[in-house]
Amino acid sequence: MAEELLNLIMNDGSRQFGELPQSLLWYKLRDHIGGLDGAAVTDFVTDDITEAWIDFSYCGYRFSVNDQFGDYWFFVDDPNCPDDVLQSILSHCKLLLGGRRKAWNLRENV
Repeated sequence: MAEELLNLIMNDGSRQFGELPQSLLWYKLRDHIGGLDGAAVTDFVTDDITEAWIDFSYCGYRFSVNDQFGDYWFFVDDPNCPDDVLQSILSHCKLLLGGRRKAWNLRENV
């Protein structure tokens, strides 16, 4: 099943188009993105403690992934990037990371 795409436009004009759980450390995701046919990791920055940024290109577009609050947030520089390109990235990364976590329901645990 395809992930629902987000359409959150950032102050710099980029679009946050997806979130997946941070179920593995960033270097495994970086290497996995590099395995997407046609993708090229162009840069990454990390403090080796709290967060990382992974930059890559794919299908002529530029992307970034950042880990925040237990999730990986996916951004595209061009908010008009076709949805099928965005879906292919999320689908590829979901193979490694898994899908969205079910929200914990307090009533189920009483």
